[in-house]
Amino acid sequence: MSRIGKLPIEIPASVSVSVSKSNLVTVKGSLGTLEQQVDPDITVQIVENQINVIRPTDQKRHRAMHGLYRSLIANMVEGVSKGFETQQELVGVGYRAAREGQILELQLGYSHPIFIELPKEIILEVKAEKRGNSFVILKSMDKQLLGHVAAKIRSFRKPEPYKGKGIRFVGEELRRKAGKTAASSK
Repeated sequence: MSRIGKLPIEIPASVSVSVSKSNLVTVKGSLGTLEQQVDPDITVQIVENQINVIRPTDQKRHRAMHGLYRSLIANMVEGVSKGFETQQELVGVGYRAAREGQILELQLGYSHPIFIELPKEIILEVKAEKRGNSFVILKSMDKQLLGHVAAKIRSFRKPEPYKGKGIRFVGEELRRKAGKTAASSK
C-alpha cells in the first residue's frame, strides 16, 4: 500500500464532502468550494467523518494515482477550512511591488514595470517598508493555483547566487557563491 494513499483524511466539522457517480469530489467549507475529478479506477469513500482513497490493484499506474488523489483531496479539505498562504520577498536596490485591485505591479530593475493580473481566487497583499524589502503575500484556498501564481511571479527575477538579488520565498535558503577574488601579487 502507498504510505500516503492509505492514510484517511479527517473531515473537520465546518467542511462537507460529496462524491458523485462520475467520481467528482466536491468539498465545501467556510472559504468556498473546490472540485476535483478523480480517475474512474480510484474509489473515494466517505465513512463517518473520514475520507478513504482506495485503489483496485498494485499496478504502477494505480499506485501513483492512489497517493496523488489522496494528497489532492487532503489539500482541498485543508484549503476550504484554513486556506494557504505564501510570502515572497523582493531583495535588491529599487525592487518594489505595488497593488492596484487584482493587478500586481513589479519594479525589478528592468527598463519597464511588470504588470500581472491575478485570478480572482487569490487574495493579494503587498507590504513595503521604508528602507527595507517589499513583500508580496498571496492567500488562496486552492493550493495548486497559489503555487502556480507564486512560481510565475518568482520567474520574473530569480535570486542570483552572488548577492542574492531577486524574488525569493520567505525562509528560502539560497546557495551563495564566493565571487571573484583579487589577483594575488607576486
